[in-house]
Amino acid sequence: MAEVELPFKSLMAVSAISSYYLVNYQPNVLLFAEPTVVGTFAQLFTLQFFLWAVWKVVIWPKFVSPLRKLPSPSGGSWWNGQFNTIFKNTTGIPMAEWINTIPNDGLIAYRGLINTERVLVTSPKALSEVMTTRSYDFIKPKQVVTTLGRLLGVGILLAEGDEHKFQRKHLAPAFAFRHIKNLYPVFWMKARENVVKLVDHVNAGGAEREQIPYQSPEDLANPKDATPVINVGSWSARATLDIIGLAGMGKDFGAVEDEDALLSRTYRKIFTFTSGAMVIGLMSMFLPGWFVHALPIKRNSDIIEAAGTIRNVCRQEIKEKKVRLANKKYKDVDILSIALESGGFTDENLADQMMTFLAAGHETTASAMLWAIYLLCLHPEVQMRLRQEIRSGIQSLDSDVTSQEIDDIPYLHAVCNEVLRFFPPVPLTPRITARNTTILGQAIPKGTRVMLVPWAINRSEELWGPTALKFDPERWMPSESNPHSANGGASSNYAFLTFLHGPRSCIGQKFALSEFACLLAAWVGRLEFELVDESQRDQNNLNIKGGVTMKPAKGLWVKTKVVPGW
Repeated sequence: MAEVELPFKSLMAVSAISSYYLVNYQPNVLLFAEPTVVGTFAQLFTLQFFLWAVWKVVIWPKFVSPLRKLPSPSGGSWWNGQFNTIFKNTTGIPMAEWINTIPNDGLIAYRGLINTERVLVTSPKALSEVMTTRSYDFIKPKQVVTTLGRLLGVGILLAEGDEHKFQRKHLAPAFAFRHIKNLYPVFWMKARENVVKLVDHVNAGGAEREQIPYQSPEDLANPKDATPVINVGSWSARATLDIIGLAGMGKDFGAVEDEDALLSRTYRKIFTFTSGAMVIGLMSMFLPGWFVHALPIKRNSDIIEAAGTIRNVCRQEIKEKKVRLANKKYKDVDILSIALESGGFTDENLADQMMTFLAAGHETTASAMLWAIYLLCLHPEVQMRLRQEIRSGIQSLDSDVTSQEIDDIPYLHAVCNEVLRFFPPVPLTPRITARNTTILGQAIPKGTRVMLVPWAINRSEELWGPTALKFDPERWMPSESNPHSANGGASSNYAFLTFLHGPRSCIGQKFALSEFACLLAAWVGRLEFELVDESQRDQNNLNIKGGVTMKPAKGLWVKTKVVPGW
């Protein structure tokens, strides 16, 4: 969903000026014998709003818009377009259906709330134009910047234009190929620590059955077996938070050791889906962000408190880093140190960058781990083969691991890539046209929502063939019969949209892939997983909800066994 831009300011300004002029200088044209400024203002505002609504909802989208002749979904509301379908479904699912059922040449038009126009980009050529050749024509909507900026700061993820180019240039060295390779020992160290704690937890009996939020009273009273259970999202988030802390700031937050460590507790609170978050999201579609965020709602106070905590942690680490660099005590290789050495950032902008990397960096990989374990539970044959190949390539969990050893397990990377294709952590990224522009020669007016939907593109049968809706790591395995294995068997790299492409692609893509591979290798090499609730084999029973990423609303709980011999 995206906000509906109601022209309140413009209508109010015109109504105020017009009412003052008419009452004082042209009262004879008004309907009432003794008109007042307030009464006239209310009449003019109502009339203008009605005319604007008729234009916006009926005349423009159905008779004037250059998008009206593009292929579109059938049905829908005459005034609300496909909003009901979008609202009732998990983000990305309607678009995935449209992309596979509506014949199109790269663009599909649909309408949201009060017929606000959307353009779904579906072909590699169209995606290339939006993300690469004219990427700065398509910017993030104001609502996205306002909402995410509260937690992430206005760092590289939300910056636009020249500011984005500047930030990316100065941060790029921290994500260079060689630098990422040097971080593998950090990834593996935390992955190993995470698994050791997990093994202890499992050996101690795992989570209490009463903690599992979606089990029936009968199952709680009479569990089918005594296999220990873990909450995957909680354990993976603790590991990824510590990893981004060390690799991003040189700071170990201690989340693996203590799930109630300061930042672990803070992020867990704000990344948990709540009804308050949904209410704020709905209100933000109609009302200005500053107004919604000022409302005395608990969710707002939670976000304000959390953002203050996170920013203070970042500020403190920046202060300590500057002292160490000034004294030339030693040279750190974390992201913060490299950004400081560039000399291109103020302390507050550095805090914004660190807030971005901490939140987005750890939550997305934690989400990927959750979906990896879910898919491996659905496909035990893949889980078994992956475990065998991990154990063949890595001597033991306790051994030190190099980047070469991880990179020399092709099936591990095939599984990681297929998980990220099948369940992209961020399923939809909206853009808005900053100026009148075109896509594939089609005129796209300024202010149009352009939707980049990894969930749909990654499941496009046009791009991935008849097995697009099947989880199949084999598509990423090199072979003579698969010349496009680097792209998962697809003929274009734009078929894989999880990290986007071009100047606005994820700067931390290689970081995330390497971290994901290390974590998954450690988990699967030592542990075996099975769903607690077999009904969750059907994704419709997962109740997937969106926040920063898409996850089951009540978490993913799995039965976990320690596999000996590694």
